[in-house]
Amino acid sequence: MSAALTTRARAKVNLSLKVLGRRADGYHELESLVAFAGVGDELTLEPGLELGLSIGGPLGGGLEADERNLVLRAARALADEAGPLRWGRFHLVKRLPVASGIGGGSADAAGALRLLARLNGIARGEPALLRAAARVGADVPVCLDSRARVMAGIGERLGEPLHLPPLFAVLVNPGVPVETAAVFRALGLQPALPAVHEGQAKPSLRAQRSNPEAAALDAPLDCFAEPVLGLAEGKTRVLAMTRSSVGAAPGPTTGLIAALAESGNDLEAPARRVAPVLGEVLAVLAALPGCRLARMSGSGATCFALFDDCRASAAAAKALQKSRPGWWVKPTVLR
Repeated sequence: MSAALTTRARAKVNLSLKVLGRRADGYHELESLVAFAGVGDELTLEPGLELGLSIGGPLGGGLEADERNLVLRAARALADEAGPLRWGRFHLVKRLPVASGIGGGSADAAGALRLLARLNGIARGEPALLRAAARVGADVPVCLDSRARVMAGIGERLGEPLHLPPLFAVLVNPGVPVETAAVFRALGLQPALPAVHEGQAKPSLRAQRSNPEAAALDAPLDCFAEPVLGLAEGKTRVLAMTRSSVGAAPGPTTGLIAALAESGNDLEAPARRVAPVLGEVLAVLAALPGCRLARMSGSGATCFALFDDCRASAAAAKALQKSRPGWWVKPTVLR
């Protein structure tokens, strides 16, 4: 009997998210700079003949451990792609809130794929592993490696890993699950013409919005990253951090936060209409002493605040835990 294998399923945070348009097939084209937190779920695999799942942890109540769970879906997808596998029983310790915009379920699925790859001697770059990740969910490919990078398209195009300076953050969730589909409906984009190709103009996000009040920042990711490889012929778009945008005194963290302030999250405005409490969360975060930036991650409802150092973020989290005891509050470092 092989020993149990364990991995962490770290929270994914969208530092910036731009909606480029809605495709003719209904999917939305995105471009997002993502980083990963030090907090996350824990997943263990006990090798055995039967595939199974149990769930525990402080936020595991109410989650179903059936075939709909992304952990088991990931295992089945990898078996479909790679052939018969050694597998076994998973145990998930759930510490991240569900339906919260930080990729908890996707991180769990990616963790399952990593554990199965280790058990079966499958290399991280094996095409079957990557195909299985893409089949399970849009955020699973980027969670597979859990390294900061730019993701584009519907999540299938990933840039090279980025070496970001540490970002001292506080993650906050008000305990309100937000359905991703509802947020995109509130965004109100109409399906566009067939996919935009290299050299063609992309439809304006502002021009497509059916409700002008949904306007959010349209600052391009290029404010802190520059494209170094095009999208032509299906190539991955790689965005590399520029020294000029992150190297400003007094330190790279400060420079990166300043650059991020020029971007935004296009889903924030529609998410606030779906879950009005987000307006309160963002206002509370922005008012914390030392907060440099307050923003929503993904389609919500988790939001984050960035600080210059770990002392400021720890003090802010402590104060927030006291004033909002019903909220999920975690100080962490994003990388």
